[in-house]
Amino acid sequence: MPLSPEQQAEIDAQRSEASATLRAVAPGMEAHLYKAVPVLDHGFVRVIDYMGDDAAICQAARVSYGKGTKSVQNDEGLIRYLMRHWHSTPFEMCEIKLHVKLPVFVARQWIRHRTANVNEYSARYSILDREFYIPAPEHVNAQSVVNNQGRGAVLEGAEAARVLDILKADSNRAYDHYEQMISQDGQDGLARELARMNLPSNIYTQWYWKVDLHNLFHFLRLRADPHAQYEIRVYAEAICAMVADWVPAAYSAFEDYRLGGANLSGRAMDAVRGMLRGETVTQETSGMSAGEWREFQSLLAGK
Repeated sequence: MPLSPEQQAEIDAQRSEASATLRAVAPGMEAHLYKAVPVLDHGFVRVIDYMGDDAAICQAARVSYGKGTKSVQNDEGLIRYLMRHWHSTPFEMCEIKLHVKLPVFVARQWIRHRTANVNEYSARYSILDREFYIPAPEHVNAQSVVNNQGRGAVLEGAEAARVLDILKADSNRAYDHYEQMISQDGQDGLARELARMNLPSNIYTQWYWKVDLHNLFHFLRLRADPHAQYEIRVYAEAICAMVADWVPAAYSAFEDYRLGGANLSGRAMDAVRGMLRGETVTQETSGMSAGEWREFQSLLAGK
């Protein structure tokens, strides 16, 4: 169950309250406030708070660009210009605070983005729930033979069942030992901060994660990419839907220039120019390495 009864009661109470405000609000994001969006088998993402909107980005840009900007360029056009030319500071004027429930191994990937404020559930003070991420059968894959950090073909039949049985049994056995070590019957038991070290990395944790829009876009560009690991990508995709409702003009520009765009090296640009002139370009004539050439070919093929 993604939300505990206590958490659901808290959300219901928060959504039942409304107050007048003089600050700018984004109607699309107001609809998301406090609602938990399920992710994976026990996880979720929910918006706790936010600041700013598309207009806040333009307001900040016009402070630095000068007074006459608005008369020559509308807000959407300005935002697209900022995104296209990597002018990131105006996007930092917007912030979002999320409550995320996620497996520990996903959290360890996520925390690599060191541009946010994070406060995580503490297993030193509290007891973790018996909740583990167990992948659905269609997400149990073999190791890729061409990518050392990627997945290959989906495991099927007896092999898939064997792997899932191991994951479930090991997770529950570790939690059984965790409960035995901390001792729930009033007797002295092992300190919680020590007992937690035996728990597997697929157990769920929770945190509050606050980040500005510029750094959130950087996170989403990497983690919503089709090549990102599935378990973090689905969180990124859930956040993308929220951001699209929060700052629609900024998200549209991000989707166009970052998610749907690509950066080309000088050699790759030379290769494209040669192709446009009708020349035959090969890896050898391009000056690219074999790996760069494969990526270039995939990019041109839209893969």
